[in-house]
Amino acid sequence: MNIALLGYGKMGKAIEKTAVEKGYKIVARIEKKQSNINFNNADIAIEFSTPSGAFENIKQCIENKIPVISGTTGWLDNYPQIVELCTKHEGTFLYSSNFSIGVNIFFEIIKKTSKIMSKFKNYSVGIEEIHHTEKKDSPSGTAIKIAEEIINQTDKTRWILNHSQRPEDIPIVAKRVDNTTGTHTVLYKSDIDDIEIKHTAHSREGFVMGVMLASEWILGKKGVFSFRDILEL
Repeated sequence: MNIALLGYGKMGKAIEKTAVEKGYKIVARIEKKQSNINFNNADIAIEFSTPSGAFENIKQCIENKIPVISGTTGWLDNYPQIVELCTKHEGTFLYSSNFSIGVNIFFEIIKKTSKIMSKFKNYSVGIEEIHHTEKKDSPSGTAIKIAEEIINQTDKTRWILNHSQRPEDIPIVAKRVDNTTGTHTVLYKSDIDDIEIKHTAHSREGFVMGVMLASEWILGKKGVFSFRDILEL
């Protein structure tokens, strides 16, 4: 499999290392936003760039009939345009805010827990996420996804960064600490007790493993997918 890496930061380099170990070939490395990407006969593009560059990168992939996997967060206001473009060009696109198998199982746990907890109004709910200091978006895409899962199962209406006094809000506290890979915690609190559900990533290897799984799964398929499709959740 020939792979084009769109974004060559820490995640891009980690993906390259694992891909080469698996016998795949990196045929393009794009570090900065480009208006005309040379895909160099790539079979697939893996996009982990920046919020400002992701939309254009994905757009070029779809227009050039290159299946693309993206994990970049902070650009999703333009997601509907990508879906429309993918339909128009019969393209292949898979997006996830987090490619960790553990995190996607975590999403399912939160979904089921939220449905149960919606019956008990004496509990408040909040989210905390901790990442490394170089992470550009705040809160993380994973934290937003967690909030969306809770909103879909409860009478909560929106998430808000930091603290809120409105009962319909889900507060997200975002912290940036040194080289922390990623920790997400959902906390239900009441006067009687607290319930804490937590996922901690120890390294980027879990994310890379998920990206490789997605790359192998998506070849030969057409349409718009998420990591949930791979795990059949």
